[in-house]
Amino acid sequence: MPKTQYWDYTFEDSMDVIAKLPSVAGRIYQNVFKNGKVPNINPDADYGHNLAHVLGFSENKDFVELMRLYLTIHTDHEGGNVSAHTTHLVGSALSDPYLSLAAGLNGLAGPLHGLANQEVLRWTLKLRDAVGVNASDETIKDYIWSTLKSGQVVPGFGHAVLRKTDPRYSCQREFALKHLPSDPMFQLVSKLYNIVPRILTEHGKTKNPWPNVDAHSGVLLQHYGLVEQDFYTVLFGVSRAIGVLSQLIWDRALGMPLERPKSLSTQDILKIVKK
Repeated sequence: MPKTQYWDYTFEDSMDVIAKLPSVAGRIYQNVFKNGKVPNINPDADYGHNLAHVLGFSENKDFVELMRLYLTIHTDHEGGNVSAHTTHLVGSALSDPYLSLAAGLNGLAGPLHGLANQEVLRWTLKLRDAVGVNASDETIKDYIWSTLKSGQVVPGFGHAVLRKTDPRYSCQREFALKHLPSDPMFQLVSKLYNIVPRILTEHGKTKNPWPNVDAHSGVLLQHYGLVEQDFYTVLFGVSRAIGVLSQLIWDRALGMPLERPKSLSTQDILKIVKK
């Protein structure tokens, strides 16, 4: 077919996989963690409601609203992140959207990318268990400094691109202030929001000391009973698909070429080192 028609079939496949993802996510969740029974998709409901529905949480209106927020803020934020770039790279070989997305989701599963919200939640739970939810600021500061001095990072703070508080974090914070202001874990996250940036600035090794999207999402999911941390990346993947596949359609519509990053010989590397 003419190259000018590639986008049409990419669009068709992308819409197909996006439409099926809530059912796929629901099947994974119900098979692994519940009784294996997946509710039917409601054709009269929106995407976020149906995602909550197949997970078994659609009776809670606040959780449905959280899914709508979660899907929106996790769609994508810049095409250079691992999952978006990987989807683009594999798609540049004219791999179909199913294969391209699968490749992007493998990148999403890494602890420095989509798995990050689980890492943040686990660290925050360790903090809670060590000092308690009502710990003083000084006690929390001591725990954070002990984390840094042991050679570890404080997960959920800092970002490769952003140099201010992640707007996606702020959206989740506003949601929490409205719907669960007295939740003990949210209150602990709020304390970290006020304490950690100052410590990281004093520490001097973090370009952006402010919280990112992963610093908040796990606590919200836990509040509503979605406590299975290993499933969180699946939710991230459902959302991210909407963004990366939209970009893939544009790649084909614009006739973007096969991506081939520049490679360096050993001689080139030696020249750089000598400089």
